[in-house]
Amino acid sequence: MSQPLEFTVGGLLDSVAVRYPDNDALVYVDRGIRYSYREFNEICRQVAKGLLALGIRKGDHVSIWAYNVPEWVILQFATAKIGAVLVTVNTNYKSAELEYILKQSDSRVLFLVRSFKDTDYVATLNEVVPELASSRPGDIASASVPYLRHVVFIGDETPEWMINFDRIVELGKGVPDEDLAVVERFLDRNDVINMQYTSGTTGFPKGVMLTHRNIVNNGFLIGECMKFTEKDRLCIPVPFFHCFGCVLGVLACVTHGAAMVPVELFDPLTVLRTIEKERCTAVHGVPTMFIAELEHPDFPKFDLTSLRSGIMAGSPCPIEVMKRVIRDMHASEITIAYGQTESSPVITQTRTDDPIELRVATVGRAHPDVEVKIVDIETGSTLPPGKQGELCTRGYLVMKGYYKMPEETAKAIDPGGWLHTGDLAVMDENGYCKITGRIKNMIIRSGENIYPREIEEYLYTHPKISDVQVYGVPDRKYGEQVMAAIILKKGVEMTEEEVREFCRGRIANYKIPRYVKFVEAYPMTASGKIQKFKLREMAIRELQLEDAGETA
Repeated sequence: MSQPLEFTVGGLLDSVAVRYPDNDALVYVDRGIRYSYREFNEICRQVAKGLLALGIRKGDHVSIWAYNVPEWVILQFATAKIGAVLVTVNTNYKSAELEYILKQSDSRVLFLVRSFKDTDYVATLNEVVPELASSRPGDIASASVPYLRHVVFIGDETPEWMINFDRIVELGKGVPDEDLAVVERFLDRNDVINMQYTSGTTGFPKGVMLTHRNIVNNGFLIGECMKFTEKDRLCIPVPFFHCFGCVLGVLACVTHGAAMVPVELFDPLTVLRTIEKERCTAVHGVPTMFIAELEHPDFPKFDLTSLRSGIMAGSPCPIEVMKRVIRDMHASEITIAYGQTESSPVITQTRTDDPIELRVATVGRAHPDVEVKIVDIETGSTLPPGKQGELCTRGYLVMKGYYKMPEETAKAIDPGGWLHTGDLAVMDENGYCKITGRIKNMIIRSGENIYPREIEEYLYTHPKISDVQVYGVPDRKYGEQVMAAIILKKGVEMTEEEVREFCRGRIANYKIPRYVKFVEAYPMTASGKIQKFKLREMAIRELQLEDAGETA
């Protein structure tokens, strides 16, 4: 990329719809939906105008709490066309997390589906915003989330205090095209357009502010690394609320005129069926997804010879899994990507012609127009090849900052513009990076980043708990599992199940401790700091997890 793409997200779609009007843009196999780029752009324009009719303006925050439904992708571009900021809400969140996100993000609108897995979204929202039951659509007045004015329902049988997504489309028909054109003329590619929440070491999730320029260019370079063209067709089973879905998936496709073929809810059989039926040339996933597909009893029945590429990311890939993806799934040019939400998200990526050893042992080399350096964690000085230090990056991909958290932003981005990832890495003489550990105290479970402090802050609210330390222990299937070491208040008793029950329905299931240990004290340094690494070592021995494998 000699020159960065100058498009806004909406302008990008306009351009691609002109270049490839009849190409498949968005295909849902199970729904029978097939939009060409011309059709997809038109429905996005209609919804954009509907949002204007609803009173949404440039800079307003619009949250979406839904799995991979078609409306999600439409909203990604519709909000961008009017300069509204799309706030992506993790589908696994429960009431405490939802309330925090809606309030901290100052969201004016929430789009949601009825439910996901074991969570009734409508009931959860009623718990967070009890005023809804007595409110009229568009006239919400909530003490807990004061900015919220509208709730838009995606699906059938709309609750009476919500409006349906189809109504937004209808409203758009009454807005002149010129009104939308005027709004688009005043958009800037450096405007914030997307906000994703990443859990913080302070215990509170931080809203990562990403611009048009951030995600359009990152999406383009991701596609370039996979050698994408307008002839490619990508199966997207990873969630849209992550950058994996909405940037590595959606924008990697749209920047190249390729077809998006999402899977609404991950199911290995559905993925295999989708790849075969749509002759997908690429597929994304975390290692556990690829393992589930490869190990499905019906795997041999599917013709996957159309596959060529894709991305495996989220956690380290076992070499045998990579070999099988290349051999048995025919994805000979599968790539590995590394990054974080704060970097839009991909920093490094392997290339399609890299040998398998590099695709397993490293996370690739920096994208074009991206700087990467390894620095000494004590002095900050740049280290030579082969030396371990913190991986830092600089360039177009660095976020604008954390929403309403200037101090946290200053900790993450230094005065020189370098984003400090908090990950330990080693770079070789050819620029290939290997992630070797983490400075920040983070757990990665099946691609989900979990910050122990957030879970600790929640568990501290239990009346029986005096102190709690949360850390990760190895797990063969998920990479890591959450463990909590708890000191109880004097004279009380508690069971492991009580701890988990206290968490259910309040924090996401993947954050609930898999292991709980009640202790009298914690191992400490001479200066009084708790040594979590010792708690982890003790747990590995006691739980006999030595063979589960360490994770980076």
